[in-house]
Amino acid sequence: MPHHPPLRRTKAVAAASGVLALAGLGLNPPAHAVSYGTPTIGLSASYLSGAVGATGDPVVTVTVGQSGADASALTVAASASSTSSVAGTGDVQVTGTGAARQLSVTAHGRGYTDLTLKVTGLGGKSATKTLHYAASAAVQGAADTRYLTGSSDASAAVDVGGGYAVVADDESNTLRLYDRSASGAPVRSWDFSSALGVSKEIDIEGAARVGDTIYWTGSLGNNKDGAYKADRNTVFTTTVTGSGAATRLTLGGSYKKLRDGLVAWDHANGDRFGFAAATADGQAPKQIDGFNVEGLEFAPGSTSTAYIGFRAPLAPPVDGGKALIVPVTNFDKVLASGAKPVFGAAIQLDLGGLSIRDIRKNAADQYLIVAGSWAADDNSDPYAVYSWDGVAQHAPVKRADLPTSDPGGWEAVVDVPDLNQAGAKAQFITDDGSADLYGDGTEAKDLLHPEWKKSRATWFTVTG
Repeated sequence: MPHHPPLRRTKAVAAASGVLALAGLGLNPPAHAVSYGTPTIGLSASYLSGAVGATGDPVVTVTVGQSGADASALTVAASASSTSSVAGTGDVQVTGTGAARQLSVTAHGRGYTDLTLKVTGLGGKSATKTLHYAASAAVQGAADTRYLTGSSDASAAVDVGGGYAVVADDESNTLRLYDRSASGAPVRSWDFSSALGVSKEIDIEGAARVGDTIYWTGSLGNNKDGAYKADRNTVFTTTVTGSGAATRLTLGGSYKKLRDGLVAWDHANGDRFGFAAATADGQAPKQIDGFNVEGLEFAPGSTSTAYIGFRAPLAPPVDGGKALIVPVTNFDKVLASGAKPVFGAAIQLDLGGLSIRDIRKNAADQYLIVAGSWAADDNSDPYAVYSWDGVAQHAPVKRADLPTSDPGGWEAVVDVPDLNQAGAKAQFITDDGSADLYGDGTEAKDLLHPEWKKSRATWFTVTG
């Protein structure tokens, strides 16, 4: 009986013979067809804010991939814009060739646009993602301006080295760490509300650093409707570890009776500054005779005496009145152990009828004062920068006017350069909470997406 090989072996031999036959003819056998999956595209943020004429605007990381293909074979570009007058497809730049690309947008007009981003892969397959983009108007000093996003109500700032600063917000109790040289979101943030036992905003308005301790103060005043809010009386400290992008904050001590102490001190001295009347129920804080703290810094050469700088009242409370500082001579002990505050003689400074919006000094005891109106008009009244030596009997010197044609009120100076050096610059930050940044009538503090909220940080020359 003839022997027949198994069917599987017969097919294998035939296939091998076919391959040898093709090879003998100089032909390659057909390759197995590659199957490509649908590309994927992801954005590090779905919302992005820029500004007309800005440099260093925030960027978005675009992550792409496709099964069966190397990421370098994929292309990414904007394929549509809902409002090209704000930014068109040609205004979207994508750099990089790997799985992670960097996307930036050049704004041409104020407003909003939805940008469709398309990744095209192999096999003719593609996918899209939408970036919701908002652009604010051009500002003076655009080349020296950066935008701190995630919050619009910057109110105090402290340098922590390495080009970074911790910035407070008067609409929340969150402290945020920012890269001072770049626009964008905070690197890190801390909210100490629970640990401080507060449920409402502290209305943080002033800060000062001594060594590794940062002191923070609320406004101490009533709210805008004249209602007493206990959480606004909070003064607290944070301890700094590390520096720059590696900065960490931990909560230190707190004190909630400084307002009471100031009112009692003023009453014991004949109600000279009207603190009792200004803190009464129904009294708004931002009046010429109101009660509102916005500045905090330590006296020259001291780690214990703090200067409490007032936005209101003026002294006396009339047009052309002087700015008021009340020293607390044992401020370190007040925060460390709850000691009763001891007050020194009041200091009155001639700031051209303006009051204190921030005060900051350097290691050489050179001070800069941000001077602005006691009124709640943001940028409709004058702002100026004064230098001072911290000595009560010495007059401050006006250094520069700050521009008021752009949105936001000047609220903070980050640090003080050597004021003896010609051309020295300092970085100032605005509170943009009441500003209509994008032309739709919405105040920045009420925007739904934190990526669209922002404050402006600009470097200005403060020496001749």
